[in-house]
Amino acid sequence: MSTLQTTTTSRPGHAPRNSVRTIASIVGWLFIVTYITSIAAKVAFYPPLFEGDYVTGPGQDTRVLWGAVSEAVLIIANIGSATFLWPVLKRQHESLAMSYVAARIMESVFIAVGVLSVLTVVTLRQGYVGAPAGAAAGLTVAGDAFLRLQEWTFGLGPSFVVGVGNGVILGYLMYRSRLVPRKLAVLGLVGGPLIILSGAAAMVGIIELDGTWQVLATAPEFFWELGLGIYLVVKGFKPSPVTAGMDDER
Repeated sequence: MSTLQTTTTSRPGHAPRNSVRTIASIVGWLFIVTYITSIAAKVAFYPPLFEGDYVTGPGQDTRVLWGAVSEAVLIIANIGSATFLWPVLKRQHESLAMSYVAARIMESVFIAVGVLSVLTVVTLRQGYVGAPAGAAAGLTVAGDAFLRLQEWTFGLGPSFVVGVGNGVILGYLMYRSRLVPRKLAVLGLVGGPLIILSGAAAMVGIIELDGTWQVLATAPEFFWELGLGIYLVVKGFKPSPVTAGMDDER
């Protein structure tokens, strides 16, 4: 009697891995999610925080809290994009791939601190509604301090660490591996140092934090990350020795 043998795509005790095309698609969509959530929080939800004295004013708590939720989703997308890229990037340069994951996590830590600052401001406003004039002055100072902290977390996370991770490291790995068009990866190699320099300049007071010069410096990085997300969703990774055989190893 002959025995029918079947082959499997995974080793015993190991879950099947995602295909290269699936990884590219997931990473692309996660990059797009980071754009939607970061822009939504900064442009659509958080402006009331910086209009007058939020803690002692009428406030728009629901709108602001949706901004915090948006940034929580941003954190998930940030870390997800790095961890899904890890199996691919480590085949190009394992140490740099690990550095990219670490940079993405540090960016998310700064964002999380900013979210906690926003939640604290909202809690102060809700807990001390109708406080006497003497207490209101102290609340104003406390609320303003937390909002300044939120601004600096943006300056150190999306406006500095991003230049190291998504700009220099990811741009270099994509340029050398040719997983995406090199002209696209060059935007990261240019945009990363610009963000780092502008972030450092803002920290030492040479330029205004989140001012015109810093916004202009983020333009190449903006198009690099947006272009990367769209490219990976539409086309996936370009054929490269880096991904050769990955599907067969599942």
